[in-house]
Amino acid sequence: MQTPTTRRPRRPAWAGRNYTLLTGAAFITNLGSNGALIAAAFAVLEAGGDGGDVGLVAAARTLPLVLFLLVGGALADRLPRHRVMVAANALNCVSQGLFALVVLSGHAQLWHMMLLSALGGTGHAFFSPAAEGMLLSSVDDEHASRAFAMFRMAMHGAALGGAALGGAMVAVLGPGWVLAADAAAFALAGSLRWFLDVSHIPPREPGEGLLADLREGWEEFIGRPWLWSIVVQFSIANAMVAAADGVYGPLVARDHLGGAAPWGVALGFFGAGTVAGALLMTRWKPRRLLLAGTLGVFPLALPAVALAVPAPLTVLCAVMFLTGVTLEIFGVSWMTALHQEIPEHKLSRVAAYDWFGSVSLVPLATALTGPAESAFGRTGALWGCAVLVVTVTALVLCVPEVRTLTRRTRPVTSSKTQETLKTQETSKTPETSQTPGTTPQPPRPPAPPETTEPPTPRP
Repeated sequence: MQTPTTRRPRRPAWAGRNYTLLTGAAFITNLGSNGALIAAAFAVLEAGGDGGDVGLVAAARTLPLVLFLLVGGALADRLPRHRVMVAANALNCVSQGLFALVVLSGHAQLWHMMLLSALGGTGHAFFSPAAEGMLLSSVDDEHASRAFAMFRMAMHGAALGGAALGGAMVAVLGPGWVLAADAAAFALAGSLRWFLDVSHIPPREPGEGLLADLREGWEEFIGRPWLWSIVVQFSIANAMVAAADGVYGPLVARDHLGGAAPWGVALGFFGAGTVAGALLMTRWKPRRLLLAGTLGVFPLALPAVALAVPAPLTVLCAVMFLTGVTLEIFGVSWMTALHQEIPEHKLSRVAAYDWFGSVSLVPLATALTGPAESAFGRTGALWGCAVLVVTVTALVLCVPEVRTLTRRTRPVTSSKTQETLKTQETSKTPETSQTPGTTPQPPRPPAPPETTEPPTPRP
């Protein structure tokens, strides 16, 4: 007599349909997009461009991203988020498909590539706030940290694989086919996101207009000192990392480390560190979320220090790996804090302000790397990047909420209720304020009608 075999579940009980679809789609798009970044640069060079032209194409993508982020966040909180995501994926699919066509035709011109990159950046601006809001609402409070860590681990793994695969495909097939593969990845990911279930999110009441929605999001954002202070911190820290790693790093590698290959190895160690950090955060749940996360930001200064010395490749690789690990400690802690503190119906707007602050200074910082090197020397500029990262991170620790915000399983409805909740929590005994074994809460319901989004890179 045969006994029936019991099938093991293919996924954890907390990883519902939406979370699984979002993670799978993000893996696919990151796999394609990281290869496409390499392909776009080589497409410009093969068309007769130089390093300045590569920068222009990159800037053409960044500018609309900054311009439309806030509008994208307001729209994602007004419309079903999965529809915004699918529409943005469709735009990215079309823009990358056309980019591939002009490259494969052999008639690509700089303005073609800038225009199509700008379309891609516009799609990203509308996609990112909607995607972050959808992800944050897809898991329960008890398992949020593990879910976000697994999601980020999938993304970073795809980034590593995509860069390696993309570089190999560019060498063998040429950049046009890599861009075409990225377009197909957007089409596949958009098809998966079409099946996201938003039935657990009540329909949003018609608002007073786009400006009113943006104002509500701003009030939610500015009403939380821990939120806006950390976004200001990362607006500067990201700019310094972009200048040090994105501009000075390749130059130091060329002059002292042996060229592009060693620099690629160092970046690979950073990527491996992010995967290891995400794996760590599937197990570790620091009680003081933002304190643990912010302490993990200090090592972001170390790569600039290693490049300023300059350190041997082995030391640089160790530093990059450590930086990747600690960045993930911040990243998962940050997403968990947003998940537990921000009302569901404002998630995308708050995410848009987060994204806007995190990327807005990057173009300026990269544009000033040349003048800074002329004024202070490359070594002095790198030390300046490191000092600024340490300074703004230390200043953020002066914000009381950053040091005291703790993990809990109860959602918050709005920033206006924080003082009331603090009063209620301090009146409880330790046994009642955080009881082990609390029944996990469902994804946050929206607050009453009274009235929200690094890497990178953004964390």
